[in-house]
Amino acid sequence: MTRIWGAVLSAAMLSAALAPNIAAAQQSEEGDDGLIRVQQGDDFYCRERNLGQWFYCEKPKPDPETAAQAQSSIPAAVRLKAISEKLEELKARAILEPTTQNVQAYISYQREQLDRASDFADVWRRAIWQNPELDYTLQRPINALGKKTWTTQRTAQRDAALAAISQRYGVFYFYSSGCAACEVFSPIIRGVSDRFGMTVMAVSIDGGPNAAFPNYLIDTGQFQAMGMAGKQVPALVLFDTVTKQPMPIGYGVMAADDVMDRIFTLTNTEPGSDF
Repeated sequence: MTRIWGAVLSAAMLSAALAPNIAAAQQSEEGDDGLIRVQQGDDFYCRERNLGQWFYCEKPKPDPETAAQAQSSIPAAVRLKAISEKLEELKARAILEPTTQNVQAYISYQREQLDRASDFADVWRRAIWQNPELDYTLQRPINALGKKTWTTQRTAQRDAALAAISQRYGVFYFYSSGCAACEVFSPIIRGVSDRFGMTVMAVSIDGGPNAAFPNYLIDTGQFQAMGMAGKQVPALVLFDTVTKQPMPIGYGVMAADDVMDRIFTLTNTEPGSDF
């Protein structure tokens, strides 16, 4: 009888000791897929018995394809902004807390973004090479040989256009006899006029003479009528005899090539075509 009661007592003590684990086991359930799901983190069923992923003691690893689909569903602009923010955070942390781990984390992430940028730059140039409609340098070369060829051709086109400029346009040259810049610029504009047979009407703001343009006119309201009131001299203005509209060319001293380029651009090119 003593042995029986001793066995009963031992069984009761063992039952009490295992009660928490048994209760945890009772929380387990069998899913539709036939796998036994155990409360995650239970020491007896998960850690001590090493049941593993089959019993969902370990979190299943995400499917790479599913993760990629989830990533692609996020707008690219949002992802790029997140990268920038993370880079700034790692940089700030490395500066404020310059531990080896923080600095290495920043350098590693920065290098990752540099590699991404390198890939983008490489694909960009390959796309340009293979799609001439995307290559702006075909319109405006940047290499030495291409630029020289383009400049020669452009100069020939410009000179031909300026030779015919007087058929439609006239040039008003506003100056002042007391203007030092006008004294320098007058011979320049005179040389351009003589070279291309361009009609230039010199107009004196203060009524004084001009050695380069002896047949000058005294301003009787032309300066203001062309919207030049308050502007400085010397000033060049193209006048379109077809549209009857003035087009300012520029103010101050300009080189001859600059004057010619501006006239050609205003009369023979569309806005944006050279950029």
